[in-house]
Amino acid sequence: MQKTALLLVAAVSLTGCAGMAFQSRANGPYGIYTDTKANDQVTDISVTPSKTGEACSMSILGWVTTGDSTATAAAKAGGIKKIASVDNNFMQILGIYAKFCTVVTGE
Repeated sequence: MQKTALLLVAAVSLTGCAGMAFQSRANGPYGIYTDTKANDQVTDISVTPSKTGEACSMSILGWVTTGDSTATAAAKAGGIKKIASVDNNFMQILGIYAKFCTVVTGE
């Protein structure tokens, strides 16, 4: 019984940890599953958004976080020279795994 209670307390205290790595950029509260998209900024309305690039970072339990989710990396991935908009996507599952992506459109 004590082992079960201890495991339950440990599981509850660890949930949400992966999302903490992207706390300043994530949208909304964490739950069992979160998948949100948000517009970050429109940089130039005269630029035609004919190309899209994406760059992501991921986190496991908030202990290991890797990746490059900068707008520069997303633009490079999409072969974009002029940026029209920058958006972001955030996904997390049970606080165990989290992924933050920056999506850039432009030409």
